This record gives sequence, C-alpha cells and structure tokens, in this order.
Amino acid sequence: MRNAFVRALTSLAEADARVMLLTGDVGYKIFDDFSARFPGRFLNAGVAEANMIGVAAGLALGGLRPFTYSIAPFVTLRCFEQVRNDLCYHNVPVAIVGVGGGFSYGPNGPTHHSLEDIAIMRSLPNMTVVCPGDPVETELAVLAIGSHQGPLYLRLGRAGDPVVHIGRPPFRIGRAVTVRDGTDCTLIATGGMLPVAVEVADRLQPERVSCRVLSMHTVKPLDGDALEESCWKTRMLFTLEEHSRIGGLGAAVAEWLASSGLRRPLRCFGTEDRFSRYCGSQTYLRQCHKLDAVQVAGAIARWLKKEETPCSPTR
Repeated sequence: MRNAFVRALTSLAEADARVMLLTGDVGYKIFDDFSARFPGRFLNAGVAEANMIGVAAGLALGGLRPFTYSIAPFVTLRCFEQVRNDLCYHNVPVAIVGVGGGFSYGPNGPTHHSLEDIAIMRSLPNMTVVCPGDPVETELAVLAIGSHQGPLYLRLGRAGDPVVHIGRPPFRIGRAVTVRDGTDCTLIATGGMLPVAVEVADRLQPERVSCRVLSMHTVKPLDGDALEESCWKTRMLFTLEEHSRIGGLGAAVAEWLASSGLRRPLRCFGTEDRFSRYCGSQTYLRQCHKLDAVQVAGAIARWLKKEETPCSPTR
C-alpha cells in the first residue's frame, strides 16, 4: 500500500500545487522522487509528530493541502491532542497517513502494533476515517482525498499487501465497495482484512455458504445503505478488522444496528482487549489472534449452524 500511496500522491501533486507532504522522519527512499520533483513541497519534521501536526494545521489554514506521514501509532496516539485541537477543532483539510495498521510492524512488538487508532480517530468530531482494503483502493482513496473537506485519517498497510480488485471499482469516501454478492451472510471487512474476507468466502463455498463481501473502506462515516441492504439480503453479519474489537469497525456496525431498528445477528472478528503477548510476522500474529482465513471461516461456519432459524429484519 505504501507504493500505491506514493504513486497516487505524486499524481495528485502534479495536478494540484497546494499538495504538500510532511514526514515524521520515515520513508526516505520511497519519497526521493516526490521531493526531487516538488522542491519546497516535502518537509521532514523529524521525530516530532506533535509539531508536525501543528505545522500541517498552519499550512492548511494558509490554503495548502498537507499530507502528514508516519507509522500509525506515532501519528495518532503520540499527537492526539494536536490532532484534536489543531485539526479537528478548526476542521482543516489535513490528511493524516498512518502506515503499518494492525500487525504490519509485528516484529517490533506492542509499541508498533496499531490496534487502537481507528477507535480514537473515529471518536473525534469532523474526522473521517478511511482504511483501504488493497493497493487499488489506496490509490483511489488518495485521489479522492484531494477534494475532501476537513481532516481525514488514512490507515495503510505496509508492503506486500495483496491486490483484491482486478479493475478500478467505483470508489467514494463514505460508500462501501461490494466485492461479491451472497445470500447467507455478509462479511464486512476494513483495511488489510479484505483479502482475508475474500479467502474466507472462497473457503465457505464448498460448504454451500454464500457470502456477500463488503469492503468497508470508510469506517467513519459508515455506509448505512450498504449495511441495510446486507440486512435484507443475508441473515447474519460478520465484521473483520485487524484492530481491537473496542471502538473499531465492529463497534461502529453494532452502533448502527442498535439505532437502525433492523435486527440481524452480528459477530465481530478483532483483537481482544489486551496487548499482544506474541511477536513475529503479521501472518503469525493473525494466526495467534484467530484472524487468519482458516480460523475465521471455521468460526463463521459454526455460528451459521447455530443461527439456522432466520430472523426477519423489522423496523
């Protein structure tokens, strides 16, 4: 996703001279071309993320469109007060780009695991939260951010993220992408869990389970229309996220269900309310936290058997 982000940002900067990139002392090699092509529009703020956010706010108030870039926990948790007071309070168009969502930096341990960022970002007034599901969605998201009004958090994976979309799907901030249709259950995935959701759907096919798959790339604002359609088309909802079950996608969908008047069983796949005791690759950590396709598919099959009696949506 990082390379896709840089490609799209370069295209955006070519078309809009207001675009600037600020980095928190990371990403030197991947930004070499950007800094050479746009002198004066690339700034290394150093290991000072709070200051970087304040500078970006000033640039935005001056009419520019800054993108701030760093490792996800550092650009959200470390400078939360500045994000809240400088960006959200003034409702300025600054994109906060957090690379390494979830367990992308797995070997670095809990300090680099990003499992709370969606929750804290979606709690802020005026903040939009976008978590692309693959490199294709990443490029489309960056281009869409170019005309977005207000602060936005863009949560990315790292390197080697698989491509899900063969072509360019219709992409709009706040609107989910239907990856495939189905009749038994809906898999609602955000961020890097989209490829896992597709693999889960493939694994359940031989068991005659038809899965509708949604890429909920925008966690805030949530696409209520897509969720309502899923409630009518399928009998159970599952959310998949590489994030704590507290405050993330699953919590957002549960909040929507509680206020919608629609009744559908919901099960949420995410991490427990604790720091990871494990250290290793992203693949290994997903297995440890039961977020790999094999374990998710098995759990869904068991839950569907328990929910054999349909529960009709009511208003």
